[in-house]
Amino acid sequence: MTAEQLIAFLNALTFGDLAALGAKLEQARSSCTALGHAEIAGAIEEARAALLSGDVKTYRRKIETAVSRLGHVKNG
Repeated sequence: MTAEQLIAFLNALTFGDLAALGAKLEQARSSCTALGHAEIAGAIEEARAALLSGDVKTYRRKIETAVSRLGHVKNG
C-alpha cells in the first residue's frame, strides 16, 4: 500500500469484531514496515494492543498519530 492508501485504510477502521480489526491493523503495520516506516508501524502496533486491552481512547490516538505521520510521508 502507498501512504495515501494507508491513510484511507486506517481512517476507514471504525466498527467490526476485534479479530477483523486486529487483522486489518496487522496488514497496515506490515505495509508500513515494508515501506520503511518502522516508527509508524510501531504506532499501529500500539493501537492494536490498546484496542485488544479495551483502551479505545489510546487506540484512536495512536491511529490518528499514524495517519498524521503518513500524511507527512505522503506530502514529503
